Amino acid sequence: MYLRYLEKIIKNRIGSGKAIVLIGPRQVGKTTLIESILKSKDYLLLDGDDPKTRSLLTEPNTEQIRSILARHKYVFIDEAQRIKSIGLTMKIITDRFKDVQLFTSGSSSFDLANQINEPLTGRKWEYKLYPISWEEYEEHHGYLYSEQQLENRLLYGFYPDVLNNQGDEINILRNLVNSYLYKDILSFANIQKPEVLDKLVQALALQIGSEVNYSELAQIVNADKNTVSKYIDILQKGYIIFKLSSFSRNLRHEIKMNKKIYFYDNGIRNMVIGNFNPLELRTDKGALWENFLISERVKQIEYKQSLARIYFWRTKQQQEVDFVEEHSGKIYGYEFKWNNRKKVKLPKTFIETYNAESAVIDRDNFREFVLIN
Repeated sequence: MYLRYLEKIIKNRIGSGKAIVLIGPRQVGKTTLIESILKSKDYLLLDGDDPKTRSLLTEPNTEQIRSILARHKYVFIDEAQRIKSIGLTMKIITDRFKDVQLFTSGSSSFDLANQINEPLTGRKWEYKLYPISWEEYEEHHGYLYSEQQLENRLLYGFYPDVLNNQGDEINILRNLVNSYLYKDILSFANIQKPEVLDKLVQALALQIGSEVNYSELAQIVNADKNTVSKYIDILQKGYIIFKLSSFSRNLRHEIKMNKKIYFYDNGIRNMVIGNFNPLELRTDKGALWENFLISERVKQIEYKQSLARIYFWRTKQQQEVDFVEEHSGKIYGYEFKWNNRKKVKLPKTFIETYNAESAVIDRDNFREFVLIN
């Protein structure tokens, strides 16, 4: 089992008088993590996938909750997004049962975030769990093995089941995509046109690292621009993709409204397009490298609770910086190259205008980018 970075952080929150909420994609190890934290404790598990549990926890009063909890001091509600009005139930537990430490996990932010944010204002610690990070991977396997596996990670990604079933990665990813990518999203988000969603995910997978134009996407998937915008929003909330906005300080020649879209996991992205060819045979090697680096940086920013804001930068003259980070008033620009043979430099305009620090991240120095101290 991989030791998760969040484990120590969550353990330190036990007994703080607030609910501990863990959200993120399906199958990234949320249940495993919380059960690991609670393994030495006598805890009550309430599974939101169980119809009886859903019935018990849907709008119970205080006395009904007292009966359910009995003498347990640790309570874990798993798959909480399946339980109607779960936020109000969690509020009663947190407010009325001060000696109970409540843990909750949810696979999707569709309902969970909306249901719990208002009732649990000031009453929760919320954490996001992603697929295994490079830091967790290297901590588990060591430097040498991790280095040898880098190309496989660009192809198959970091889902725990994928890492634990070497040789069967494609079947595991096929099952992941079929079971959670579409079914979860379709059931939670009231998608009217699943075939449009399917085409849209494929179109986005083919455009990672490129700026996306919603009007062009609408033509590709044969839908209107509003539908495309709504579905991209849903894919974000389902932790399939995330967006980067363009960085601008109102310089006249910068591109202001464009977005880039990345996948949280390379393996999911490659399954969507059905391509697991080795790196040396691929034309999208640069895009895979960029997606890997940025998704790892996102994990680090979230886990280390960094205040960094992230962007990309491009001008109308096609000058470009792959990744921009703004932190404590300082601007950092990064260019990504699998092999930095030409010794690429970032645009002088960007560096001088923003007094930016710059670096090119390649195969040799990527650890300094995917690990934040």
